[in-house]
Amino acid sequence: MGSLFRSEEMALCQLFLQSEAAYACVSELGELGLVQFRDLNPDVNAFQRKFVNEVRRCDEMERKLRYLEKEIKKDGIPMLDTGESPEAPQPREMIDLEATFEKLENELREVNQNAEALKRNFLELTELKHILRKTQVFFDEQEGGLNHTTESMTRALITDEVRTAGASMGPVQLGFVAGVISREKLPAFERMLWRACRGNVFLRQAMIESPLEDPTNGDQVYKSVFIIFFQGDQLKTRVKKICEGFRATLYPCPEAPADRREMAMGVMTRIEDLNTVLGQTQDHRHRVLVAAAKNLKNWFVKVRKIKAIYHTLNLFNLDVTQKCLIAECWVPLLDIETIQLALRRGTERSGSSVPPILNRMQTFENPPTYNRTNKFTKAFQALIDAYGVASYREMNPAPYTIITFPFLFAVMFGDLGHGAIMALFGLWMIRKEKGLAAQKTDNEIWNIFFGGRYIIFLMGVFSMYTGLIYNDIFSKSLNIFGSHWHLSYNKSTVWNNNYLQLSPATSDYEGTPYPFGMDPIWQVASSNKIVFQNAYKMKISIIFGVLHMIFGVIMSWHNHTYFRNRLSLIYEFIPQLLFLVVLFFYLVLLMFIKWNRYSAKNDFPMTEACAPSILITFIDMVLFKSSKAPGKDCNVHMFAGQSFFQTIFVLIALACIPVMLLGKPIKIMQARKLANVQPITGSSDAEVGGMSNGGGSHGGGGEHHDEEEMSEIFIHQGIHTIEYVLGSVSHTASYLRLWALSLAHAQLAEVLWSMVLSLGLNKEGWLGGIFLTVVFAFWAVLTVGILVLMEGLSAFLHTLRLHWVEFQSKFYMGHGYAFQPFSFDTIIENGTAATGETE
Repeated sequence: MGSLFRSEEMALCQLFLQSEAAYACVSELGELGLVQFRDLNPDVNAFQRKFVNEVRRCDEMERKLRYLEKEIKKDGIPMLDTGESPEAPQPREMIDLEATFEKLENELREVNQNAEALKRNFLELTELKHILRKTQVFFDEQEGGLNHTTESMTRALITDEVRTAGASMGPVQLGFVAGVISREKLPAFERMLWRACRGNVFLRQAMIESPLEDPTNGDQVYKSVFIIFFQGDQLKTRVKKICEGFRATLYPCPEAPADRREMAMGVMTRIEDLNTVLGQTQDHRHRVLVAAAKNLKNWFVKVRKIKAIYHTLNLFNLDVTQKCLIAECWVPLLDIETIQLALRRGTERSGSSVPPILNRMQTFENPPTYNRTNKFTKAFQALIDAYGVASYREMNPAPYTIITFPFLFAVMFGDLGHGAIMALFGLWMIRKEKGLAAQKTDNEIWNIFFGGRYIIFLMGVFSMYTGLIYNDIFSKSLNIFGSHWHLSYNKSTVWNNNYLQLSPATSDYEGTPYPFGMDPIWQVASSNKIVFQNAYKMKISIIFGVLHMIFGVIMSWHNHTYFRNRLSLIYEFIPQLLFLVVLFFYLVLLMFIKWNRYSAKNDFPMTEACAPSILITFIDMVLFKSSKAPGKDCNVHMFAGQSFFQTIFVLIALACIPVMLLGKPIKIMQARKLANVQPITGSSDAEVGGMSNGGGSHGGGGEHHDEEEMSEIFIHQGIHTIEYVLGSVSHTASYLRLWALSLAHAQLAEVLWSMVLSLGLNKEGWLGGIFLTVVFAFWAVLTVGILVLMEGLSAFLHTLRLHWVEFQSKFYMGHGYAFQPFSFDTIIENGTAATGETE
């Protein structure tokens, strides 16, 4: 099979590069993204490697670019992103980049420092302006003989204090200080003044209406102006210390009105000059940032590419002459020629005359697993890898999952309306994928939805198909071909009889089935509708489940034959397939035989009354019991020789168990005795080793039994046998979740229709139209939120479990590790230059 069904064949290669050409060659390989380098210096500290200084220089350049990016985002300047990826600069261009970034950073820091100093000066002048204005009001009130203050501007600490201060201010000249303080600190500031000065100070304050900008962080701060009157130097010292403790800013305020007016005029002039200088500074800063924003994305890409190249070069070894770098790498076998062409291009770019050498090495290590994907198959492959990365060259379930996953989801989610909503959402993301992919976001939920857009679209399309099969659209039916039932009931009987049933034995049924899906007449069958649908959905759940598991066992045959594990093929695959077929596939055949042979219109004894229960028949078969006839004079068996075949099938299934349990361990023990090999020394016989349920001998993640004790082999085989035998029963029952979730989804849709939307449809008149609009909006929100999102998530998780446990456990080991090539695209997408191999 091709690489679509298995991982790519990998080769371990040794690469020899001339030191002068190494940078350019690694750069070309990074653009290609098909080489995974191994660390040949695992014991060397990261700070002791050859190119550590270059990596540090790249870190410093990244720091400067992040500083520029922060300043650009702070000003809300859009950064130009052309979507192009520039090539990695040559090593000599690093000096130019460093000089450019150094110049930009120094210029921007200098501008920011100047702007901060100007803003601090502007803040001080603005606060002084407000102090001069507010204190002028205070002094005007004092000179006018006002003994009380207005509520909007001033407030005494305590009422008694106002009277005390007012009596003492007449003949005595008081000292004062004025300043500004943060508004939230003002109450505590007042209390501290009162307690520390024992009520011997008088405080007046007024709010500054407009907020002031903090020059340090640019936050808007609300402040208040205050003036404190006191008597004596001791109180003056105490007041200043309290102001210092609360970080209140004190400003000089002349006592004479003429001096205050002159100072106010000087302050206004300086503020106007500062506004002009600040505007010019901000314009210059903006020009610098706009120029940097045009190239910032490309600079980031260049620096990260340089850093990634030197980080990769640190994984290489130097030869004894210090003129050649030696690397080891995993490469896909089909891409070796492409890699060699990239190496030649790198050599030509560097001007080197010595060509690089790429030699294939022989190894017994497990190669990494590399499955080629595109934008369509990537999401399905991610579902498989989330369970476990496939062992090397193991069968890849992803191609089959493209069909089985949305189909099993649709069996549970089958509704034409809900499926259409999901399909349209997926189709919208597919049509807009280029624009949506360019809008990178940190919203993980949206990234999950967008990454699985093709899965969502297929799940919606398949749900529309199963919705047509169930003839279910928002819990209602479509009468496309005309019902094949002709009832003699009138309209009132149909609507008012809660126990109305449909019987195919009567003349109401034409005798031919509805052309596609279920007949719409079942929508009005109140009593036996759910009985009929349950029987149908329960049986198809078992049918799909058994076929799905048999397909999984057949997939294990491809693993055994590819890795030439003859023991696993004979003593595992054959008995596993026989066990599943003679028991559970026979159960499926009984369903089809019953559907084909028994009918309500058939003559006795083929009537539905004589149809035996398949469940009882299967239980009696396993217990070797004789089945009882469903009714008098009815046949016990559905076909001739049924008891004989059932006995043979059960005996074959029982015989498969010891074969699975003991066959392979006994053969391994016999092979060891014949080869006269001790249990610990191992054997090179390909038939002794091998795999169980997938894997391989060469890096396939298989179970290599040639170095295990025989007791461990017996225990391991016993665990697998018990797991398979019991799992066959439990896994078959597990597929009944298809029936259970389908029933739950249909019932929830019917409840929403009957208890929500039908209320609006029953109202008449113009009020009924308004009521219907409101009810429809409520019904639509519940439909999308509960039936599409929540039920869709539930069905998705159940489908994922059916694939991971019931299907993949039959053949898939998932013991490999992913191929992580050195790729610039991946590094830039993840925003990091971390690379190397993960083992």
